[in-house]
Amino acid sequence: MTENQQNQPAANVSDQPASSTPPAAPAPTPAPALAGKPLIGYDDFAKLDLRVGKVLEVANHPSADKLFVLKVDLGGGEPPRQILAGLRPFMPPEALLGRQVVVVANLEPRKMRGLESHGMLLAAGFEDGTDRKVVFVTLEQDVPPGAAVS
Repeated sequence: MTENQQNQPAANVSDQPASSTPPAAPAPTPAPALAGKPLIGYDDFAKLDLRVGKVLEVANHPSADKLFVLKVDLGGGEPPRQILAGLRPFMPPEALLGRQVVVVANLEPRKMRGLESHGMLLAAGFEDGTDRKVVFVTLEQDVPPGAAVS
């Protein structure tokens, strides 16, 4: 240090007086909702009952070209659930039979072409060149039907 630097007072980092409380953090900016869907709170998300299911049966819907009628075991000693899925354009029935899937188990029943669906399979849909693809939400290993997903 030079003699001139030794005789000068230390520079004040801030022009404002020191405070014992740290400055308030800026309010977080919410992430934008994708695909125009509204943001939901944690309480809304916590209402979802996501369960692992095992597809026991697959049949073509008798009056809908795009729908399969599935029987899905969701464990808990309940009889298999009937779930309708618009997957016929994307895969053969054999690709579903015996497969573990993630199901929204507490979705209100919905009638589609005369049959009622009691849940929904989770899958991602995307364009691959000129084709539409569907890929299931999968599990890293086999788990018992009915296991909760969170």
